[in-house]
Amino acid sequence: MPNLVEVSYRQTGESTKINEMGMREMQARAYEARHEQYLLLKAPPASGKSRALMFLALDKLRNQGVRKAIIAVPERSIGSSFASTRLSAHGFFADWVVEPALNLCTPGGDQGKVKAFVDFLNGPGEILICTHATLRFAFEAIEEELLNDCLLAIDEFHHVSADADSKLGFMLRSVMQKSTVHIVAMTGSYFRGDSVPVLLPEDEAKFVKVTYNYYEQLNGYTYLKSLGIGYHFYSGRYLTAIAEVLDTDKKTILHIPSVRSGESTQDKYNEVDTILDTIGAVQSQDPATGVIRVKRHGDGKILKVADLVHDEPKARDKIVGYLRSLTSPDDLDIIVALGMAKEGFDWAFCEHALTVGYRGSLTEIIQIIGRCTRDSPNKSHAQFTNLIAQPDAHDDLVKLAVNNMLKAITCSLLMEQVLAPNFKFKTKMSEDDKAGPGEVKIGGFKEPTSKRLRDIIDSDLNDLKAVILQDDQMLKAMPGNVDPEVINKVLIPKIIKLRYPDLSDDEVETVRQHIVADSVLKSGEFKEDGDRRFIKMAGKFVNIDDLHIDLIDKINPFQAAFEILSKSVTASVLKTIQEAIEATRITISAEEAVILWPKIKDFTRVHGRPPSHQAPDPLEARMGEALIYIRNQRRQQGV
Repeated sequence: MPNLVEVSYRQTGESTKINEMGMREMQARAYEARHEQYLLLKAPPASGKSRALMFLALDKLRNQGVRKAIIAVPERSIGSSFASTRLSAHGFFADWVVEPALNLCTPGGDQGKVKAFVDFLNGPGEILICTHATLRFAFEAIEEELLNDCLLAIDEFHHVSADADSKLGFMLRSVMQKSTVHIVAMTGSYFRGDSVPVLLPEDEAKFVKVTYNYYEQLNGYTYLKSLGIGYHFYSGRYLTAIAEVLDTDKKTILHIPSVRSGESTQDKYNEVDTILDTIGAVQSQDPATGVIRVKRHGDGKILKVADLVHDEPKARDKIVGYLRSLTSPDDLDIIVALGMAKEGFDWAFCEHALTVGYRGSLTEIIQIIGRCTRDSPNKSHAQFTNLIAQPDAHDDLVKLAVNNMLKAITCSLLMEQVLAPNFKFKTKMSEDDKAGPGEVKIGGFKEPTSKRLRDIIDSDLNDLKAVILQDDQMLKAMPGNVDPEVINKVLIPKIIKLRYPDLSDDEVETVRQHIVADSVLKSGEFKEDGDRRFIKMAGKFVNIDDLHIDLIDKINPFQAAFEILSKSVTASVLKTIQEAIEATRITISAEEAVILWPKIKDFTRVHGRPPSHQAPDPLEARMGEALIYIRNQRRQQGV
């Protein structure tokens, strides 16, 4: 199956270049906001967030009256990202020094670590590294005021939740209310993988956001030129399809499915053995490192494989220790993992992230993709492949399989949005009003009129797109069975209102126009003719200088991805998808009927008959359903 997303980059080298203080572009941007009490740093994997935090923390410790810095990471292995670093060697005014006793990302229980945490707050020492779990337990043992004039940095911030059951989220809200703590929150994900917000709106409003987007990061690399995102659908058991998608010439991280998923065989160790047998014949396992040597089928080349699925502690520590020491592409070929090697894991040589089974969390997917998007001399292309079960009409779980497939496609749509360059949208005031560099002028377009709207549009569009693309009604609308104007003018505004209930109707419309314009243009096909730019809309190219919001509203932003899928699966599978959706079609609303009524009249005039709700064309069938709805409403009202 071809990639649903294929993005090329210019290899400018800008995102890895360092300035006179030793800072990369993203780090310098974060450092400019160093005086803010609450800072939210949103930047992709491999952009240097760990070191950015070092620069920020040291300035707060030396120049802003902050007395201690606490860095919390989701798991012990990520703690090494914050190890002592000689920043002064590249021009910074201080070095990052972590005393061994204050690195609590070590083996052992939490009781002793909580005591060490409390002793740190009451005693000497400036910098402490711990896990999220240790932070939660320590919070139960202290009063919030003990964190006065401290810096609390939370890495992989998407683990926090405003949900009532999230202890980390509760702790964060509590210390913000009851102490003078400084907070730096960092995440490589632009959105949360579920419907629960990371922060309550009133808390989030207190944070200054520094965003460094994926396009800036990847476009500024030296070696990586392109990224592909694709899906491979299989029948039966996934182990029979692994050989079709596992290219053993590429440095690969293979994530097997969760044991709780339908794709799992429920025997994760046997799955690893079968994968090894698919690769070749196991020769030996290094007792010191745990690396498995496999003689590849065909040419007999020896491949080095790391098994992160077997979870016996001593064996796991050996192989994790080895992975931290990798310095050459020749040190390792394949990693087989389950819950590990997703976030905060650095194997720069990785070319292919191969994931088995649908992942319900978009955050998890973006973290996995980030494992292969680091810049490295051994690769010019990075690839993410998701191997998922295709729907079977005879399977009782067909609706679930269809839902998973559609959500996989929406993930591609969202990643396409995240990976593309950003546009600056402006209102086109007249025919002579030409767009500047990076701008798009749109007739009838509403620009933000308040700081609140500007903040949403500047910082939250991708988060909002994630919510929209995961909405159940939106998934059912994806395959072209709902009129584009209904998607853009009815479904999307409803989701915006739920997300931002404080916005007025006019403000919702402003956000809606930005969401729709951004989505349509980023998924569009562009071409240039001299100094004129054209974008393909509804099958024809339109001069970008002639865009109007009414034209953009007539475009289904899902259509391109579904057309690719339609050409990539068999007719029977496509029929199964459409039938499963048909069985759970969304009901006609009054708003949709209003939009479809003029289209129904046009259809009747052109074809000499009204649209049929039983038509094979999904859009005609939808108009037919709307016509039945309208007639019923008229009968009830006696019209």
